[in-house]
This record gives sequence, structure tokens and C-alpha cells, in this order.
Amino acid sequence: MIYSKDNSAHYIWGKGCDSWVLNDSRHLSVKQEKMPAGTVEKLHFHEVAEQVFYILKGVAVFDINDEKFSVQAGESIAVKPKSKHFISNESKDELEFLVISSPSTYNDRIEIEK
Repeated sequence: MIYSKDNSAHYIWGKGCDSWVLNDSRHLSVKQEKMPAGTVEKLHFHEVAEQVFYILKGVAVFDINDEKFSVQAGESIAVKPKSKHFISNESKDELEFLVISSPSTYNDRIEIEK
């Protein structure tokens, strides 16, 4: 089957952020996500999953183990297992990206209180 935002499972996270599940098997998860301007994810880590974020539109700011990275459309960044991280949209424009996780992050997300 061919998947897109139009026919994939959808959920809302954080403050108005969207996620479309393009693939979610035990070994691989692929999601397309959208973050409105000024939104931020909670600090967390994954015990097992490695993730790659590919920016489709806008500029993402990542905090990975207390180091900041600015990632623009057409660029990607990898997050290794056990790395404390979060993504934020500090711009005035919408942010869209793919997040590819191997294995899936299902039951592999530990949030950290700030």
C-alpha cells in the first residue's frame, strides 16, 4: 500500500503538533510531523531506538545531550539511543519533518522532568 498524510493514522501531540504514521512495524517507524511556530517537545530519550530527523520545511532546533543544533530544510540529524533530546520550532514559520526510528519507539520513550 502507498501511504501519505491523507490515508495514514494521525495523532496530535504537545501543543497542536501533528504526526502522521507512514510506517510502524517493530523494526522501523516512519512519521511525518508538523510543529507550529513556537512549539517544543518534552526532553526525553530512547533506550534502544536510533532516530533520524529529516527536515522538509522550516528550521528545527535540536537539543541533544545539552548541545544545540539548528537543522534546515533538506538537512538531517541522527540521535543515538540513550541521548537526551528534544526538538523545538523557535521560528515564526511552520516546521515539517520526517522522523525515522529503528527499531520503533513504541514503549521506548522515557520523559525527563526539567
